[in-house]
Amino acid sequence: MSVFAAATGIGSWPGSTPRQAAEIVVGELHRLPHLVELPVRGVGADMIGRAAALLVDIALDTVPRGYRIAARPGAVVRRAVSLLDEDIDALEEAWEKAGGAVSGRTVKVQAPGPITLAAGLELANGHRALTDAGAVRDLTASLAEGVALHRAELARRLGTTVVVQYDEPTLPAALAGRLTGVTALSPIHPVDEAAAITLLDTCVAAAGAEVMVHSCAADFAWNVLQRSNVHAVSLDVGELGDSTLDGLGEFLDSGRAVVLGLLPTNAPQVRPSAEEVAAAAVAVTDRIGFSRAVVGRQVGISPVCGLAGATAQWARIAIELSQRAADAIADDPAAI
Repeated sequence: MSVFAAATGIGSWPGSTPRQAAEIVVGELHRLPHLVELPVRGVGADMIGRAAALLVDIALDTVPRGYRIAARPGAVVRRAVSLLDEDIDALEEAWEKAGGAVSGRTVKVQAPGPITLAAGLELANGHRALTDAGAVRDLTASLAEGVALHRAELARRLGTTVVVQYDEPTLPAALAGRLTGVTALSPIHPVDEAAAITLLDTCVAAAGAEVMVHSCAADFAWNVLQRSNVHAVSLDVGELGDSTLDGLGEFLDSGRAVVLGLLPTNAPQVRPSAEEVAAAAVAVTDRIGFSRAVVGRQVGISPVCGLAGATAQWARIAIELSQRAADAIADDPAAI
């Protein structure tokens, strides 16, 4: 059974109080809680900014459009490291209070994937780092090493297995050549699929644990992810069309796991029941002809994306419903 065949959260969370967020996530998610991200805190707390605390021998700074690779560490790196340390301390405290060390639960950490990171960072000349093959290789190596160190340190402190999620929302656009350059005269060429696979596999090989790739983009990059060494993918079920179900089926058929994003990021007018969420999960595998047993072994449940924009109330309800739906599937998938 895959470690990712469980209820989990994608990563981001509303508010700016790490201890409160950690207590909720550890308390509600029984098998795969995660280190929360609180991007409302600003610089160094968002997806790309958090990388400033993870990269080895590469520093980041801010520019009007976002983040830029810098010559040496400065205030942005110090702030990112401080925020990450605060989040880890909060998780460790909540973990100890909940008896996590003796529960056998796995914990998940998140980081931007190599392609999304390179697309989200500027070089000194203002162009995306993705336009420079050497910069992309260096960033990927630095990211892979930094995430591996981060994962190992958290595993040591919590006394449990820690797995990794790389967020790749920009991957489909990068592969399709849809990213914009500094001007119309400086287009960004599509990322080669083989190169993308190599970058992802570099991060997988260094992780020291199982790795999942998350994307809530409409055009999921099945060609790349199927041929990569990632152990699981996480996606928004609402973006699955007939043309992408084949990719999902092939991925499951390879024995790997899929985390289905089934809960909206904001409170819906009509709140679904846990039974309805579980039924929506098995409906996906039913459509592609897999047995209900596969759902229990290879399918997890989560919100469709991060919950930073949700209310605190809905964020808690969303992961609670994810957990209850996962429990219903684990108890008797054939009965759903």
